Amino acid sequence: MKRKIEYTDEPMGELEIVEDFLPPPEDLVFKEDNVKVTISLSKSSVDFFKRAAKKNGTQYQKMIRRLLDFYADQFRSEALKRSAGATHASRLSASVARERRK
Repeated sequence: MKRKIEYTDEPMGELEIVEDFLPPPEDLVFKEDNVKVTISLSKSSVDFFKRAAKKNGTQYQKMIRRLLDFYADQFRSEALKRSAGATHASRLSASVARERRK
């Protein structure tokens, strides 16, 4: 059994007013454009996601969408890193070539 809290009218001491730092509710809604697609998945995969969704109190389609988004984000960021690295490497090669011509 929880202990009951007793409130009193005692002075609270020095208080500090803190500015509201929380975003408004409309900024908390994460809405991304979705595209409806038709895809055939294996029965075992769908069953897996349905069980996991039920266990976690969510929808299995959302879980699959988040998995695909995560997968795409990982490879998108790796492609950007490779692209940035290639750009750096090409600049370095050009710099070395200029030095050799001197």
